[in-house]
Amino acid sequence: MLLKMDGCAPEHSQTQIMATRKMKMGFVFALMCLLAPVQQAPLPYSSILNLSFKNVEFAMDLYRKISSSHDKNIIFSPLSISTSFAALSMASDGSTYEEILKGLKLQNLEQADQPDLIPKLFQTLHGNISQNGTTKLDQGMSLFVRQHFSIEKTFEEQMKSYFYADIKSVNFEDTNASISLINEYIKGKTRGKVTEMVTGIDPTAELMMVNTFYFQGGWKMPFNPNFTHNAPFYIDNYNIPQVPMMFNEDKFETMEDTRLGARVLKLPYLEGVAMLILLPNKGVDYNTIDDEITAKRMLGWIKKLQKTKLEINIPKFKMEESYALHDILPEMGFTNLFSGSANLTKLSKDKGLKVSEVLHKAVIDVDEVGTTAAAATTIGIIPYSLPRTFIVNRPFFFFIYHEDTKSLLFMGRVIDPTKN
Repeated sequence: MLLKMDGCAPEHSQTQIMATRKMKMGFVFALMCLLAPVQQAPLPYSSILNLSFKNVEFAMDLYRKISSSHDKNIIFSPLSISTSFAALSMASDGSTYEEILKGLKLQNLEQADQPDLIPKLFQTLHGNISQNGTTKLDQGMSLFVRQHFSIEKTFEEQMKSYFYADIKSVNFEDTNASISLINEYIKGKTRGKVTEMVTGIDPTAELMMVNTFYFQGGWKMPFNPNFTHNAPFYIDNYNIPQVPMMFNEDKFETMEDTRLGARVLKLPYLEGVAMLILLPNKGVDYNTIDDEITAKRMLGWIKKLQKTKLEINIPKFKMEESYALHDILPEMGFTNLFSGSANLTKLSKDKGLKVSEVLHKAVIDVDEVGTTAAAATTIGIIPYSLPRTFIVNRPFFFFIYHEDTKSLLFMGRVIDPTKN
């Protein structure tokens, strides 16, 4: 996210199989803004769940805005975007502050006697999510600040205390050096998955905030790469490419949303994180489902999942998508932030500051890697029966979420798995 002075031009088996399948996902959110929160104190678990629900509501709204503009693949990280704007809210005041909370759907969480409650909830939420052993869930925050730009001490301390932010001094007038420095930081934080995030910087910029989110996890019930085969994927009646289709047979959790006209499949990772795949029924246009996906509906799917023996076929896919959120968010009520009326006085006493750019880039890579492991065994006795099938051979939606908090980490849709 880029901050600049107003008036300046902006700029993702068999049970005996010993193979591992991993999903690697890198995400970067470069935005021109800030973060905040303070002190520690036990927070009710219900408050954390409430925050997660509100974050999912915001995610669904943002998804609909993105999907309404094109019929392409989509991948983004709702949690990282929500976190960044929650941080930005702590640098804002007045109508700008109120606008951010309303846009994030967090206004009902605000308490006058606890001004740092919302950032504190985000800090606790991230703490819960990151406590996974073999599953990598790393978030990084950094402020790249123009030399001699004065940041309010309280805000700086809050950034370090709640988000462990790195604060680096940069000469934005040397645009090539600045771009290289920031891109190298992002590349390192996302294990090389997200590269060339920033392609240009306004030399008059005062501050750039970068939030990175990296996820890597191995499937709890691995796929055997020897069973992967080419099969048709029906994008529509005229576009039917052959794609690498992975195969597994085991007990999986699934349910059917008859009203929506779709089936749901849960694919668990090794620890605490899972992917939901929402597959429209044959003959159901995925576009008609876009407006029906809500936070309440998603939680309903999770509650109604039931374990059954399934043969599943899932395509391998890899995506990289970028979004200029400063072109999308004003349609969701974030207008003051990007105008000369922005009130960012808790960030700096310098007048005329506004947000000029909000860049978001997400990468997902779903493929088999390695040939391990003994840990892939699933304990359970099941009766022999002809297995049902779940064949993902047409456009589908996916949601990667933290199971305990129901926090949505990544979401998107796959229209064409052959498009990177």
